[in-house]
Amino acid sequence: MNKFSDYVFRDETRRFLQAEGFVSPTPIQKEVLPFALKGNDIIGISDTGTGKTHAFLIPILEKADPSKDQVQAVITAPTRELATQIYQRSLKMAEVFPALRIRLIIGGMERSRMSEMLKVQPHIVIGTPGRIRDLFLKEKTLRVERAGIFVVDEADMTMELGFLDDVDAIAGKMNRHLQMMSFSATIPQQLQLFLKKYMHAPHIVKIEENSDFHPHIEHVLVPCRQHAYEDVLMKIIPLIQPYICLIFANTRTEAASAAQRMRDSGYAVIELHGDLTPRARQKAMKELQQLHKSYVVATDIAARGIDIEGVTHVISLGFPKELDFYIHRSGRTGRAGKDGICYALYQKQDEASIRSLMTKGIGFHHRTLRNDEWAELPGLFVKKTKKEDPLEKEIAKIVSKKKKKVKPGYKVKRNKEIEKLKRKKKRELIRTEINKQKKERAKASVREKRGY
Repeated sequence: MNKFSDYVFRDETRRFLQAEGFVSPTPIQKEVLPFALKGNDIIGISDTGTGKTHAFLIPILEKADPSKDQVQAVITAPTRELATQIYQRSLKMAEVFPALRIRLIIGGMERSRMSEMLKVQPHIVIGTPGRIRDLFLKEKTLRVERAGIFVVDEADMTMELGFLDDVDAIAGKMNRHLQMMSFSATIPQQLQLFLKKYMHAPHIVKIEENSDFHPHIEHVLVPCRQHAYEDVLMKIIPLIQPYICLIFANTRTEAASAAQRMRDSGYAVIELHGDLTPRARQKAMKELQQLHKSYVVATDIAARGIDIEGVTHVISLGFPKELDFYIHRSGRTGRAGKDGICYALYQKQDEASIRSLMTKGIGFHHRTLRNDEWAELPGLFVKKTKKEDPLEKEIAKIVSKKKKKVKPGYKVKRNKEIEKLKRKKKRELIRTEINKQKKERAKASVREKRGY
């Protein structure tokens, strides 16, 4: 179905789509919705920004029944930021369907407030796996065992961060006829085994990189040489005029340091990494939604799955160990039919990563900064050809001469020829220099006579 008007939706779902301004489904929504609405298990493989969140929110809204005082759908995300983002997007569902109770369950919230909120069970729960597990299995204040839908968003990241056991514990105590939907950028082997445990004949949807979502991205290598990544970053920033510039660091410490360096130079920065306090994280997420600041400094894990609109520039401070993360970094720009640019700052230790990415088909430009302007460099791995020395060329001719019969003293004679040639060239250089000096003295004499 090419338009949402082609689907037979309840009035509340139609109002939700109208409120969001949706007319046509994205590729992943188009593939997922028919099967999700039938109750099939789903494995969705796609990157951030392809519309996957609404691929599961729409069928959940279509099936929700506010007359039942029980949890009907559980959505997990591996980080507080991701869970909060999904929750914020779900609030329009409650606007068009006021009787629908949606709750955010994440760490950092007061336990007394959480207990009070759960005296009446929500219809839809959105949260982090660890916090939902605690409230469900330990404190028993959240009752999700009768829920009919379980969504695991960013499943590969959930596994990477070690939260798959929490998801397993929750799913193991839920409805036997549970509909499970899993969305992920990749499906590693361990994750496949987990999904096989709970899913029955899942419909698999894989959305390849699509030009509608990933137009041309220009990749630019910028050498740092003896300078730190931060030093080069501070030289690049004045030369760009981004709508949103997303700056990736490999560690929390590097992200915090780069963000502080930028603030010290007068730039307004949103900081996003695992060392932030719960209050600072909430503030960062609010700022991301408002987009009042043009610079976001983040780590891969903290930014994973968070859809930041309007990214025109990406700056990578070095290369991550997992090279797919670089692809995710650069893929944050160049969306919605617009071009994007990714500056990849590198040092000697990054060259192996650059070679690997080049074998995957990424073409890098090579530029450096000279006098606060961009200057083109030869390709990073292009061998530089030395200018041929005429003297060396003549010597090579003597050395490469082939003799049918080598007479005694041949090498001595050859060496004498080479020395003779060198002396000749040396005399020519001396004569050239003498003539040059004579001309300069003559010019000086003329200027002196004319009174210059």
